[in-house]
Amino acid sequence: MAGSQIERAFNLLERLTRDPGGVPMQTLADELDIPKSATHRMLAELIRLGYVRQNQENSRYHLSTRLVAMAFRYLASSGADIVQPILDRLARETGELVRLGVIEGDRLTWIVKSQGARSGLRYDPDMGRDAPLFYTASGHAWLASLSDAEALGLVERQGVGDRADFGPNAPRSNIELLERLRLARERGYAWVVESSALGTSALACVVRDPQSGRAIGVLSVAGPSARLPEERMHDVAPQLLEASAELSAASQASEFFV
Repeated sequence: MAGSQIERAFNLLERLTRDPGGVPMQTLADELDIPKSATHRMLAELIRLGYVRQNQENSRYHLSTRLVAMAFRYLASSGADIVQPILDRLARETGELVRLGVIEGDRLTWIVKSQGARSGLRYDPDMGRDAPLFYTASGHAWLASLSDAEALGLVERQGVGDRADFGPNAPRSNIELLERLRLARERGYAWVVESSALGTSALACVVRDPQSGRAIGVLSVAGPSARLPEERMHDVAPQLLEASAELSAASQASEFFV
């Protein structure tokens, strides 16, 4: 993987975020295509700066809590006070997980959530992950805001991934994907049932810049399919669209969308 030293360092940090159990140095060097000697030097410097630690028992490298603390400080001083109440209200109304993803370049990253389920089954994945575009409601909502050619280009650049990781109702081809995007454009929101994972459902719509109208984020509601069947998702959709309109209007006052 070519790039400057700082690009390599950030790629290394991003790789460590995907494996809280730690990663061997050789694995980092191989996956990031960085010479082992350069990988060792970068890790040593990141350890010195306090961003990485090494487990002395198995020699694996982990992120320290310093980056996490920085992220929480940033969120505390950013637009979370504007965004969070809208998510909290939608979560209370639906009784399900509400997530907001922000669009940056070719990436849609889930950054904020509110859990509305108080008992029973709870769907509650980690934040900070990029949304898979091919088979998630959030991905479909964003893709539906683009032309078919732009949507397929984004999917190709991200990659479809291992189909063993999909749910049984995930699109089986680009043609099926484009049909789902057509339906999402008609309704103003996307929805999936057991597409991203067995036993889960979700619906999502885009948050738009109030001046340009371009999609800047995606708001979603997700939960167990037993509690969130397709019929109920369409009943919930007006609440989702109303909350998305509020987020769009408030977006210029939130640093999440800057």
